[in-house]
Amino acid sequence: MLDAERHYLDGSREDVARYMLTLDAINFGSGWFPTLRKRPGCSGYYTISWAIADRFRAHGPWSNEELRAIDAGELADVLEQERGHELIGLYADALHQLGEFMGERSAAEVVDAANGSAQGLAESLTQMPYFRDEGFWKRAQITPNDLALAGVAEFHDLDELTIFADNLVPHVLRMDGVLRYEPALAELIDSEQLLAPGEEEREIRACAVHACELIARRLGLPPRDLDVMLWNRGQAPRYKARPRHRTRTTFY
Repeated sequence: MLDAERHYLDGSREDVARYMLTLDAINFGSGWFPTLRKRPGCSGYYTISWAIADRFRAHGPWSNEELRAIDAGELADVLEQERGHELIGLYADALHQLGEFMGERSAAEVVDAANGSAQGLAESLTQMPYFRDEGFWKRAQITPNDLALAGVAEFHDLDELTIFADNLVPHVLRMDGVLRYEPALAELIDSEQLLAPGEEEREIRACAVHACELIARRLGLPPRDLDVMLWNRGQAPRYKARPRHRTRTTFY
């Protein structure tokens, strides 16, 4: 379930679909989250999702033209972050890409063009560079799932999606004893050092995908549902008390 306060779910189908597309266009940056100003009791993700929801409630959604032209400083103000923050600049780039991708289409037209296929929508989103997470397609896959959870789209193949491979699900699996890291890698993560994009962080995510496919099969659950369960589990203080791997990337 999506949090009705920290997400925008109370508008028209068009506006809620536009909110989800907008949010998932910038649903990355966990490597920078420790440097964000967070709302009380909120993670980095919820800080961003809530700030955008508040913007939609107060002023309505950004139009395609506004997305293409949005200024990083303006966006920083909306997200209640410091102007000049590196991540906010990347968010502005991502929204420019979304505006270009949408062209003159409405959000509903973008969603409906997939003809009820989550995979079809995910593939279309990879036209945007920040969605081209080859081998994982984290945000390309999570977008149709979020649209379905928001009640503004139906897809016949949702259960064929994998988990949405980020840095939290493998962290939960590690904490619960499902994944074990090589000692040098574990020490680097536990000491809160940044993990460079590349082989090690991709292997962590790949192991999480594989493990969740096996767990989901045993439990008789779609992997996407297991992902949501594990992600919510990771919000508990026990999991937040120990560092997870942090990589500065536009993919998660």
